[in-house]
Amino acid sequence: MKQRFVSNKTGSNNRNFIVSIIVFFIIFGCFSFGISTFSDKASEQEKQTLETAVNRGIAHCYAIEGAYPESLRYLEEHYGLIYDEDRFFIDYQILGSNIMPDVTIIDKEDRQ
Repeated sequence: MKQRFVSNKTGSNNRNFIVSIIVFFIIFGCFSFGISTFSDKASEQEKQTLETAVNRGIAHCYAIEGAYPESLRYLEEHYGLIYDEDRFFIDYQILGSNIMPDVTIIDKEDRQ
């Protein structure tokens, strides 16, 4: 006797499980990509903010004292520059007494 109305649910269950796993990994991948992109943009913004703060401190020192700061430490001690030294390296090169110093900021955690 044939069983007309009895179906084999095992194949259907396996297919649903596989589809669920695939959808989960797609959603997880999109979420990870979004977090990574947001983190990269926030890091770049933080570096840009530090660069602006250093340049403003240099200009402020020149406006008040009539000379550019002789070192980065001078900016930290007299003009309140604060930054994460474990994260950023600031190369501060004095070019002359009346020439604005050359400042290069390097993100130590940059993955590029």
